[in-house]
Amino acid sequence: MRTRQQNVTAAQWSVNGGALGTTDLTVPGANLFGANVFTIDEQRQRLPKHVFQQLLATLEAGQPLEPSLADAVAQAMREWAMEKGATHYTHWFQPLTGLTAEKHDSFYNPTGDGHAIAEFSGKELVQGEPDASSFPTGGIRATFEARGYTAWDPTSPAFILDNPNGTFLCIPTAFVSWTGEALDHKIPLLRSMDALSRCAIKALKLFGDTEAQRIFTTVGPEQEYFLIDEQYYFERPDLYTTGRTLFGAKPPKGHELDEHYFGSIPERVLAFMMESEEELRKLGVPVKTRHNEVAPAQYELAPIFENSNVGSDHQQLTMQIMQNVARRYGFVCLLHEKPFAGVNGSGKHNNWSMGTDTGHNLLNPGDTPDENAQFLFFCAAVIKAVNKHQALLRASVANIGQDHRLGANEAPPAIISIFLGAELEQAFTKIATGKGRRVKKGLMGLGAEVLPKLPRDGGDRNRTSPFAFTGNKFEFRALGSSMSLGFVNTVLNTIVAEAIDELTVELEKQLKAAKGDIGVAVPLVVKGVWEDDSAIIFNGDGYSEEWHAEAERRGLHNLPTTPDALPWIVNKQTVKAFETYNVLSERELQSRYDVFVEQYATKVNIEAETAASMARTMILPAAVRHLAQLRAGGVDALVEEVEPLITELHARLLDLEKANDHDGPEGGLAHAKYMRDTVITAMNAVREIADRLERIVADDLWPLPKYSEMLFIK
Repeated sequence: MRTRQQNVTAAQWSVNGGALGTTDLTVPGANLFGANVFTIDEQRQRLPKHVFQQLLATLEAGQPLEPSLADAVAQAMREWAMEKGATHYTHWFQPLTGLTAEKHDSFYNPTGDGHAIAEFSGKELVQGEPDASSFPTGGIRATFEARGYTAWDPTSPAFILDNPNGTFLCIPTAFVSWTGEALDHKIPLLRSMDALSRCAIKALKLFGDTEAQRIFTTVGPEQEYFLIDEQYYFERPDLYTTGRTLFGAKPPKGHELDEHYFGSIPERVLAFMMESEEELRKLGVPVKTRHNEVAPAQYELAPIFENSNVGSDHQQLTMQIMQNVARRYGFVCLLHEKPFAGVNGSGKHNNWSMGTDTGHNLLNPGDTPDENAQFLFFCAAVIKAVNKHQALLRASVANIGQDHRLGANEAPPAIISIFLGAELEQAFTKIATGKGRRVKKGLMGLGAEVLPKLPRDGGDRNRTSPFAFTGNKFEFRALGSSMSLGFVNTVLNTIVAEAIDELTVELEKQLKAAKGDIGVAVPLVVKGVWEDDSAIIFNGDGYSEEWHAEAERRGLHNLPTTPDALPWIVNKQTVKAFETYNVLSERELQSRYDVFVEQYATKVNIEAETAASMARTMILPAAVRHLAQLRAGGVDALVEEVEPLITELHARLLDLEKANDHDGPEGGLAHAKYMRDTVITAMNAVREIADRLERIVADDLWPLPKYSEMLFIK
């Protein structure tokens, strides 16, 4: 049978050894971390001493680079890149598509005598000019207004990307319009980091810290993804067009046996992981963890913490590298939030914290958090920020893929809440009420003398919480697997900066009243936050129906779909915060809102058109052929079973095609809601019948690879 032959082919692979090599990392040259990055060490070796010192001082102070240094840096960067085999360079940027963009230019210029010379000037390093009209702008640039600029970000190191036919130099850059407005995710992120740093430094001085000059936010994203054999991928128009399966019956076996999670990694998958990790190490991405995830064919990769800007760049690289390397092993890497209905979806946990340039984590509670005034102050600021801007945080993680995932029993609910854990909740309660006890950590005996006693954490974890404290950081668990980190962390940084500012004013007031006694002033500030904002704290089961009712009583927002959430991007309190801290203007926020709304509607339309085409040209013909065989065989009972389903599928297909004609409102949020309420409903109705037919139509006639094949054949 055709399908079975495909399965045998898909299950076969030969070792390519791409990631193999010396396993002793103590051997000189064996550790390739950062080998393809123009690191500080490379700059130190290649730049004149005075140039390097000026460059380093500039970066440490967060100031722009002097133009006089740019030529020297450009020359050193070109020489390094060409030694790596690069012939071209690109300004690598992150437009509002959520992906990365690049335009390659050659180092070589003709000399006029039949020869060429390699050149790369400071001007070419610092500024590029890609077309701005063909990227999403939300109206900031009209189609006929083409000019846009890329500006070198010296805080994120340049790197080399390898290709089987050569290499090229990538220079991380910001993308801005001719009007000076941000057209990307990097500029607002950098602005928000500056804003939080200014506010936190001001607060730290009240605690007597005069050494810290800059505050950095850090991220450590956990990336979930699926791997399926490319044979199946290219036989599914829905997968290669939309990133998810628009049809597919639930397989007899899913992940109900809990045997895949943290299970032994299949050899072929492990080979892919090892090569992906090696490629990422070359690029300076600090990959740390790999394991099987909950669903069959689902996996996770996670790095350690980095500066938010560099970490965001590295996350984009991680997704790109995984997709490229997967093909070398006959896989396709799926980053959609919900590629398979009824199977666990994929997220990207954003572990976020704040730290000083002197190495101090502001969200480290220490052994006695109830006595750690500085920690309590900054933790209270986060609580205040999340409570005030809960709806905006939900909007920051909204996309069409997320609507299949958030709120289900596999991901955090669409209601934003904070999990603090027993230890911290006791600490805050004690300060607010004067009552409470310290959580005893202690040791756990495991009942066998040979096993060590384990230290018990100050609280359990809560996998249902969208925003959970996990030791020395907050884990924002609601991001989708395909998402850029840029906008989410821009929102986090900005709202926390605002909260720190507000609490700093209150702390100054209380310090004055307490005659400078920080031990008296901070508890009063923290108590005020707990009284005003503790409704956002929830340590229970976020999946339960009871929580939905409780959240409504508390006045928390429940925004289940993208069209529900996106208007909060342009809400008055959002605009006020972002303009106050010079992160995004009202026009820049409006542009993002318009882009996200349009992307939602456009992606629904693509899915609906693809579903209609597949149903009409693949599924209906297969079902009709099956019906003809039943009639020819005289099996009347089976004919009576199949024929009504075909009739119903055709009727629902006609409804979907009519919905796709867009008789609804044109453009804007009304159009997005029409797509959600009318088109998605019609698409789901077609799928319901098609998936029933998949269980009935002869296997050799069914035109699409099934879940039971895609998820389990590796």
